[in-house]
Amino acid sequence: MLRRVREVPEGFVRTYGDVSPGAPRFAGTVLAYTEADVPWWRIVRADGTLAKGARQRALLEEEGVPFRGERVDMRAARIP
Repeated sequence: MLRRVREVPEGFVRTYGDVSPGAPRFAGTVLAYTEADVPWWRIVRADGTLAKGARQRALLEEEGVPFRGERVDMRAARIP
């Protein structure tokens, strides 16, 4: 699962379900507690909302991830 997180390129996102098919909450738990160096901010909810709010949004905006209001523009930024 962490390998899939590391594979997300700058400027793009994946969902929790993309990195942990069948167990998206598991992915969230792992990312919340891991000490591994992974780009956790590139993993978002399926509807494009952010689990870590303003901190996560700032990191994504720095990478050029597009937003539509409060959500990541999943059509433009999501890679399966």
